[in-house]
Amino acid sequence: MKFFVTGAAGFIGSNLVDRLLADGDEVVAWDNFSTGQAKFLEQAKQNTRFSLHIGDTLDLQGLIRAMEASEFVFHLAANADVRFGLQQPAKDVQQNTLATFNVLEAMRSNGISQIAFSSTGSVYGETEVIPTPEDAPFPIQTSLYGASKLAGEGLIQAYCEGYGFEGYIFRFVSVLGERYTHGHVFDFYRQLLEHPHRLRILGDGTQRKSYLYVKDCISAILHVIAKSGPSDQVKERSQVYNLGTPDYCRVTDSVGWICDFLGVKPQLEFTGGDRGWIGDNPFIFLDTTRIQKTGWNAQLTIRDGVIRTLEWLQKNQWVLKRR
Repeated sequence: MKFFVTGAAGFIGSNLVDRLLADGDEVVAWDNFSTGQAKFLEQAKQNTRFSLHIGDTLDLQGLIRAMEASEFVFHLAANADVRFGLQQPAKDVQQNTLATFNVLEAMRSNGISQIAFSSTGSVYGETEVIPTPEDAPFPIQTSLYGASKLAGEGLIQAYCEGYGFEGYIFRFVSVLGERYTHGHVFDFYRQLLEHPHRLRILGDGTQRKSYLYVKDCISAILHVIAKSGPSDQVKERSQVYNLGTPDYCRVTDSVGWICDFLGVKPQLEFTGGDRGWIGDNPFIFLDTTRIQKTGWNAQLTIRDGVIRTLEWLQKNQWVLKRR
């Protein structure tokens, strides 16, 4: 099958590209390299079933041309830097919502009807239903990132209903693993390399979050798509799945794992409050019963995912210098 992948040089996107090629598929990659890394596609470039288009998802005509002859779209390109949404409010709307519209229009122009979309558990805001299932009532949106992703979900669902598209919407917890280049493990690791005797932590460290290993994330996405393949009757034109592990940890738990791995005992400096920034949800824990019923389960625990991330960062410290 010929897949079109936006955000192909990113953390999750590049891992997906490698998996698709390993499975024998053809991949057309799309990235503007604003945050994606050329090194992440070095292995893919050696494969004759891989092609790369450098472009921006805000360029509709470019997308239409690059997407020609593809059969299925994985839309992973996005602005994922949640912390600074209020400083650059247009960024989330442009890169997450308008970009999704362009991807859908490029699909329509090329007669492509299947799309998988990387959404986020942040769309649930500060829900009172924990663990949070896919059909939980939406509270007030607390981040521009979550709001822009929810708008993208709405566009996909509308195209599924209006144009007969088939959509797979995946609401991720935070993802960890090889090629991870931003987030708390990255920040803590970099801090402790620079000054191993102290560690600055946003909030009070009691924030509770769930995490998912990147290869588990990709296996979940491909598992769902395979289970809903063309030979099966798809009950809904758009399907929504939470992706995560059946547990969570406190920030201080992950601090302990990171410090043990590095063999350091720093003085912890908390900025205070129950969250790291405006829009940060102090408790994210998704109910993954729906995907587990399809036969999928995460293989790595959160701690294992943190350790795999640290091992990769140790071997690839060049990513620290690019920040």
